[in-house]
This record gives sequence, C-alpha cells and structure tokens, in this order.
Amino acid sequence: MRISSWKIVCLICLVMAVLLSGCLGERTSPQTNDQPPVIFVDYQRTGGIAGVNDRVVIFDNGVALVSTRKMTTEIALNQTELDKINLLFTTSDFLAFEGNYTSGRGGADLLQYRISYYEKTVQTEDTAIPVRMQPIIDEMNQIVAETLVTARAGSSLPHIIP
Repeated sequence: MRISSWKIVCLICLVMAVLLSGCLGERTSPQTNDQPPVIFVDYQRTGGIAGVNDRVVIFDNGVALVSTRKMTTEIALNQTELDKINLLFTTSDFLAFEGNYTSGRGGADLLQYRISYYEKTVQTEDTAIPVRMQPIIDEMNQIVAETLVTARAGSSLPHIIP
C-alpha cells in the first residue's frame, strides 16, 4: 500500500505542475515603436538612345536604393547629404511645380524624368526641364554615377562595357 500511495502523490504533483504551468502568463513578442521609413525622394530617368533606366529611391532614414539596367544596390546617405538634397527641393520650390512638363517637339532620343518628393510627383523630359529643377536632376544623376563607379571599383570581376 505504501507504493501505491507514493504513486498517487507523484501523480498529483505531476498534475499540479502541469496545471500550474499554464498560469505563468502569456509570452509576448517584443514590439518596436519605430515607424517604417518614408520615401523622401523617388527619381527615375528613362529613355534616350541608350535605353537608360536609372532609379534612385531615398528614404528619410538615409537608406537609398540605386538601380540601373545592370545593377541594383543599397547605399547610405548621411544627414549632411540628406540636408543638401532637401535644400535643393526647397530652393527650387518643387511643391509649386506643375505635374507635367513635356517637349512640344517630342523625340525618340529624349530622356524622361519622374521625380517624387514626398507626395508631389513631377514628370518632365529633355528640352522641357524647368530651370529651377535642373539642380535636382543633376544631383540625382550624380548619385547614380558615383554609385556605378563605387560598384565597379568594388567588383571582383572586370567591368566590360558592351
């Protein structure tokens, strides 16, 4: 009788342990209060005889995606660079631009530009670019050019221009 009472005590302890383990509380996953980054600038240059397709997407946290027909890479812009870009948009009065500037003549070899700054998007093309918008286009093209040079320099394979 002593063995069966020992088994009963062990069984009761085991049942109590299982029942009490459910009372430890719920496991909550850690939550971050950080908001996802917002697109600060979205620049796209397409067309031309060479079939250009360049894009720069800059987020408000300084992360930027630069893509061309041949590559896509991520770069980091520091606060000084972000401030410079923001100043270009502010001094050009970008938010006052109309939504579309096109050439009356047209042309198959013209480059088209689509530039978004926060919620405002402007489309234009060569020969119709507003003078105040040219510094923005120059800066975005510079980012693409510098990224290409850096990507080629960091590549372990030789870059062959077709």
